[in-house]
Formats: sequence, C-alpha cells, structure tokens
Amino acid sequence: MRTFEYRAYDSKGRRVHGWVEADSLKGARERLAAQGLLAESLVTVEARAGRRDRWQRAADRSAVYHELSALHRAGFPLLQALDLLVASPEWSALRSWLAQIRDRIREGASMADSLRAAGVSELEAAVIHAGERSGELGEALRRAAAMLEDQDRLVDRIRSALMYPTIVVVLAIMLGAGVLGFLLPAFAKMFEESRVPLPWITRAVLGVAGFFRSFGLLLGAAGIGAGLAVRAKVRQSRSWRVRVERWVSRGPLVGDLFSAMVALRWARTLAQLLRGGATLIEALPMAAAASGSAWLSSVTVEEVEAIRHGGSLRDSVRRLPLVRELLGVWIEAGEHSGDLPGMLDLGAARCEELWERRTTRALAWLEPTLIIILGVLVFILALAIVLPILHLNRQLS
Repeated sequence: MRTFEYRAYDSKGRRVHGWVEADSLKGARERLAAQGLLAESLVTVEARAGRRDRWQRAADRSAVYHELSALHRAGFPLLQALDLLVASPEWSALRSWLAQIRDRIREGASMADSLRAAGVSELEAAVIHAGERSGELGEALRRAAAMLEDQDRLVDRIRSALMYPTIVVVLAIMLGAGVLGFLLPAFAKMFEESRVPLPWITRAVLGVAGFFRSFGLLLGAAGIGAGLAVRAKVRQSRSWRVRVERWVSRGPLVGDLFSAMVALRWARTLAQLLRGGATLIEALPMAAAASGSAWLSSVTVEEVEAIRHGGSLRDSVRRLPLVRELLGVWIEAGEHSGDLPGMLDLGAARCEELWERRTTRALAWLEPTLIIILGVLVFILALAIVLPILHLNRQLS
C-alpha cells in the first residue's frame, strides 16, 4: 500500500487536494473516481517530498520524534502511530513526509532506513537505528528529539550572541566602505594639491582601499566559489570529511567543542546499545556513526577488527580520535567495575557539562573580541584621516 498526493476536480468542478492510499497509480485513480473525483495530478509522496519538503526543519523533526516516542511508550505499534500522525490535522504540513516514512516501513524497511531515505541527517538515523537494535526505539526517538533541540538551542544562543556584534560589523563595513571609497580618496587628492606629504599609515590604507576597489569583487566571488566547492566535496567525499574534522579538532576552542560533542553522542549511544544486549563488535560501529564523525567511524572499523581478534576495549579507545582524551578513564573504570554502560553514562554527563561550559565561555568572549577588533580598525581609519589634517594645520600655522 502506497500513499499518493492528488489534485482533482469534484462533481461541482471545484479543485480539491488530498491524499489517497492504494496499491498502484491505477488503483489510486479508481479510488478517486469512486469518490466522485477526477484526478488532475497524482504523484507518490516520495516524489512529492523529493521536490518540496524532503528536508524538514529540525524543529519539525524533533516534534515528530517526541510524538512518536510518546505513542510508542503508550503501547501503539509504530505503523499505527504513524497512521495517527498522518491523519492528524496538526501534522498536515508534514503529511507527505510522514506518509513517505510510513510507506517504506510497510514495505519492510526499518525506521532508521526510512528516515534516512526521507532526508534526515545520518546522525539521527544512526541514533534511531541503535534504538531499534537495542529494543529501545521509544528512548531513541526521545534522544533524537533532545539532540535536535540541543542543536536548536545552541543555534539560538549563537544567533542571540551574534545579533549585536553583527549590527556593529555591518555598520562598520558600511562606514569603512564610505571612508575608504569616497572620503579618504577625496582627502588624499586635496592633500596632494596642497603638497602635503601623506603619513605611512594613510598611504597604507589608501593602498588597501585601491586593491579592494580593483579586485574586491573578484576575490569575493572566488571565495564564495571556493567555499561552495569545498562544501560539496566534503558532503560527497568521506576522505574530505575526515580531513576537515582533523583540521577542526586541532583548533584551540572549536576543536574542544567538537570533541566534547562527538564523545557525548558516542558514549550515550554505546551505553544504550550495550544495555540492549548488543555486543561490542556490533555496538561500536553504530555508536561511531551516531557520533556524527566520519573520522571516528573510519578508525573504528580497524579497532573493531582488533577487538574481534582478542583486543580490549580499553586499548582500542586509547586509539580512537576525539573520544580517547575524554572517555578513556571512564571506559577503564567501567571494565574494572563490570558496569560499562553506567560508566559511559557518567562520562557522557561529564562531556555534556564540559561542552556547555566551553560554549558559554566562547560566546562570552565573542562579543568583546569583535568589538575590540572593530575598534582597532576604526582607530586606524581615524589616524589615516586625522594625521594628514594635523600636518596640514602645522604647515599653515
């Protein structure tokens, strides 16, 4: 049974829109005809979602996961829960997306594979796959929702923290463009006519302004093109993602935040899988995929083979990037105590606390740092204008 989205005419000639379930396109037309509707267009929800709403907002997906988690805990089977959401007017904006997921599950696909085909991130799909594997789908859905909400909160915090500096930066750019493009060249021409020698700082600023007037647009276009090319390459190539993650992890602040987030996701997913009865051989690749790190996933493949041939988890974790510094001690404590999932949860809580503290500190330093940088630039522009004027006044006096 598949879901089709249709646009049709009723018996009074009015255009109507809706969804119909049928085994085939012909069956869908027959069902519409039985309802007195003449189909104008009829397309599967997979095709419709691919053109219109394949990529749902994180807030929408989070709300869906919360709803499915609640229904699952209440005892509803997954397909019945999806039927309720698809039929609910509250979720009409997501009906095509939800119906696409439901149809794939009806055909025998897992929830994680259905979500992955519907366009969710690999991280969400990996978390839910871990929940299906461990028998804790409801908890995995709740965790995926919480993860998306955490990301939204972080984005909101960053936007709020950047609002004032962004306004200041935009005004400074406009002011700088006016000064460098019009005011300073006019002053320079006046000083040349007055035969006033320009100080070195004024000549330097004029040189920079001339360079950007000649090549600014070209450099901007080249920078945007290079950024888009790198972004496409990172999305398409796993090796490029690994390179980018290696470079990011070496950063003094961004690297710490990235490592804490990867370790947090890895520890929580691994603990969930181990509680669900998965072996280390099965759980480690899924936990690495749920961490969102291509670098960690690639190294994990080698370490799984080492464990398969008699190696210990403690030794393997010491060779895993991004998690060994934060979770190595917790893994060793878990192996000694016999409660590895419990120690992983404690390690994850520590990573979360560390991530929150470092994020707050980074945002607290961001605004004054930007203001200081802008203040220095404004001071340089002011000197470039004021110094020739003072020199001209001394000559006139």
